[in-house]
Amino acid sequence: MIVKKLHEAGLSSEHAYTAAFVSIGLSVASWLVSAKAETQGVDRADRWGIFIGEWAPTFFGLGLALSHYENQPSGDFAESFDSRP
Repeated sequence: MIVKKLHEAGLSSEHAYTAAFVSIGLSVASWLVSAKAETQGVDRADRWGIFIGEWAPTFFGLGLALSHYENQPSGDFAESFDSRP
């Protein structure tokens, strides 16, 4: 399981949330730099901003998964999704 391996490697939900917010800032920064420094125009700047901006939801999702894993008393992440009585 990927979430378990990430947790065992030392990654916490706070790390993933921080990466998400940093990627939002990087998205804005890359758009600004591309719009000002390149002669390709705003279209290319938009593509850079969107490309990096798509990382944030991934990091937020990982943060939620890691948070859920960290809050499991037994540490068994798969049991939490099996809600059948």
